[in-house]
Amino acid sequence: MRYLRRSILLLTILLAAACSKDKVIDEPAKLTVFTPALHVQRLWGASVDDKKAAHLRLGLGIAIADGRLYAAGHKGEVTAFDARTGKVLWRKNLKALLSGGTAASGDLVLIGSSNGYLFALGAADGQVRWNARLNGEVLSPAAISEKLIAVRTGDGKLRALSPADGHELWQQDQQPPRLSLRGTATPVISGDSVLCGFDNGKVMAMNASDGSVQWEVTVTPPHGRTELQRLSDIDSAVIVSGQDVYAVGFQGKVAMLALDTGQVWWSHEASSARGMSIDADTLYVSTSDGEVLALRARTGAELWRQNALLYRRLSAAAAMEEAVVLADFEGYVHWLDKSSGAIIARVRGGKTRVSNAPVIFGDMVAIIDDRGQINVYRVTRLAAAGKKAQATGTAPESDPAPAQAH
Repeated sequence: MRYLRRSILLLTILLAAACSKDKVIDEPAKLTVFTPALHVQRLWGASVDDKKAAHLRLGLGIAIADGRLYAAGHKGEVTAFDARTGKVLWRKNLKALLSGGTAASGDLVLIGSSNGYLFALGAADGQVRWNARLNGEVLSPAAISEKLIAVRTGDGKLRALSPADGHELWQQDQQPPRLSLRGTATPVISGDSVLCGFDNGKVMAMNASDGSVQWEVTVTPPHGRTELQRLSDIDSAVIVSGQDVYAVGFQGKVAMLALDTGQVWWSHEASSARGMSIDADTLYVSTSDGEVLALRARTGAELWRQNALLYRRLSAAAAMEEAVVLADFEGYVHWLDKSSGAIIARVRGGKTRVSNAPVIFGDMVAIIDDRGQINVYRVTRLAAAGKKAQATGTAPESDPAPAQAH
C-alpha cells in the first residue's frame, strides 16, 4: 500500500506539472497530412471489461502463444481468443483486481493482482492450476520458461517460482527509491540467466538455478536536486540479442551491455519508461517526450529521429516486417518507415490511450487500449493492397486525419 500511495502521489505531481505554466510547451503535436504507403486492414475487435479502469491498465497487456491471444481486465476477467479470427475460446473470472499480465506459454497463462497474487491458468481451458501469494503488487507480466517463472513486484523484489505449483525457488531484492514511477519491468529469461531492470536504475543478471547475482550495472544513475529529477526507473523489459543486452531508463540512457559480464559497450542519452524493440541491426525507442529514435544496435549511432508525434504519450514501438508500429493517447496507431522514420500509415481503433506495446505475429499486429478494447490488424504494402482492392471492388482503408514526418 505504501508503494501504491507513493505511485499515486507521483502521478498527481506529474499531472499538476502538466497543467502548469509549461502546458503550452508540452502541447501534443497535431496530426498532419502524410502520403500512405501501407494498407491496414482491421481483422477483428473485442474487449475485456475495463470501462472504468483506464488508469489501472498500465501493466495489463496482451500475450500471444500457440495461435491464442490472451487478455485480462482489471476487474478479473481473463479471455482467450483465436488470434486470427477473434473467436472466444474461453473466459474466466478470477474475482480479483488484476494489474499485471498477461504472460503465456503453450501450457500456462499468468496474470497478477493488485493485492499480490499470481494466478496460473491452463492455456487450453482457462482453469486455475494454482495461485501464489507474493506480498507485493504485480504491475507487469511475468516471464515463463520450462524451469521457472520470474515475476517482479512493486516492493522491489524479483521472485522465481516453480511452474508446476508456484512455490518460491528464490528471490532477489533491490530497495526502491522513495519516489518512483508506477510500473515495474518485465523480467527476461535467457539461457541460464534471469535479467531485470529496477526502479533505482540498475539492471541485474541472476543465475536462474539459485538466484545468485552474476552482475549488476547502473544504467541510469539518479541525478538532480529534487526527487522528481532523480527518477531513474527501468520499467521496461531489457532486450537480449545474441550476447548483447539493451536497456533504457526514464530520464537516463539507452545502453548496450555484455550478457556475460554486464560491461557497458555504449550508451545514448534518452528517456523512456515504455521500452523499445529490435529488428536486425536497429533499435527503435519511443521516448518520454514523444520522439521516436532509430539507433544502430552495434554502435548506438542515431539513424533517424521522428518528432511529428511529440507529447502524444506514445506506447513502445514494435518492429514489423513492413514498418515500426506504435500508438498514442488518443487511440491512433501509427506506422513508421524503418529506413527514414516517415509516417506511412495510421488508423484509429478508439478514443482511449494505448499504454501497452503492440504485439506482432506474422503480418498482423494486436493492440489493446487502456479500456480493454482489442483490435487486430493486417498490414500490406499499398501497391499490393491496391491490386487486391481492384480485384475485389473495394478500396484500401485510409485515415481522415493522417500525419507527415519531420
